[in-house]
Amino acid sequence: MKILVTGCNGQLGNELRLILDKEFPGSVLYTDVQELDLTDAKAVNAYVVNNEVTHIVNCAAYTAVDRAEEEKMQCAKINTDAVKNIAIAADSNGAKVIHISTDYVFDGTNHRPYRESDKVNPISQYGTTKRKGETALLALAPEALIIRTAWLYSTFGNNFVKTMLRLADSQPEIKVVSDQVGTPTYARDLAAAIAKILHSHQWVPGIFHFTDEGAASWYDFAKAIFRIAGKNVKVTPIPTEDFPTPANRPAYSILDKTRIKATYGVAIPHWEESLRDCMNLLSGQN
Repeated sequence: MKILVTGCNGQLGNELRLILDKEFPGSVLYTDVQELDLTDAKAVNAYVVNNEVTHIVNCAAYTAVDRAEEEKMQCAKINTDAVKNIAIAADSNGAKVIHISTDYVFDGTNHRPYRESDKVNPISQYGTTKRKGETALLALAPEALIIRTAWLYSTFGNNFVKTMLRLADSQPEIKVVSDQVGTPTYARDLAAAIAKILHSHQWVPGIFHFTDEGAASWYDFAKAIFRIAGKNVKVTPIPTEDFPTPANRPAYSILDKTRIKATYGVAIPHWEESLRDCMNLLSGQN
């Protein structure tokens, strides 16, 4: 087994490195744009061939949701075209793909957790390009596995947890959107689920959903962060309309995890447990 992890400098890529290096020692290759330009189809195929790659975990993505409304071509190159290149290289060389996608393929109008079979209807450039990436991958590499996730945070990179902690040190009051609901997800939990799939004796392709368990608004999330951190910050709930952004966001992003739990035996912790684990690590870094 030779595993290629793309987008290795992101939150999930860094978490995967911590886990995979222990569980698959000497068998994992890590690339970001400096090592491998995924928008170059020939380069992708050559890398897969030359390194005898058997599995590709694609964490690379254009994730600047608001900026994507302006940088539409760049967003599409990374979220759609690069995925096509990975699909073609994987299918040509018999490699398996685990591709990371997003809750943003949905419009957020559901009133129950989204299942893999539910109708997609992205409402942003980011969501649209991620959905096109999914479609291309399944068409060109039908044995691929797609994991949709949401609201990722980690000790690595920039994320909501770090932003709230930074603001708490400079602002006595923080206004946070309270009418968007989803599930905060520790990237390390997703990385552990990916590792479990890579270890599995079976390979079931298709679309799967993974987030931590439970549900929260961004307001709830912020309150939990400050409670765990022991910070006395006034958090004021506001509606989405009071915090306008270039990109539309789903109001409801809770994903049904039944399929991934039943198929791969993945155990999923509650989001508050994982948030506490992550923040303990963050406090140790300070």
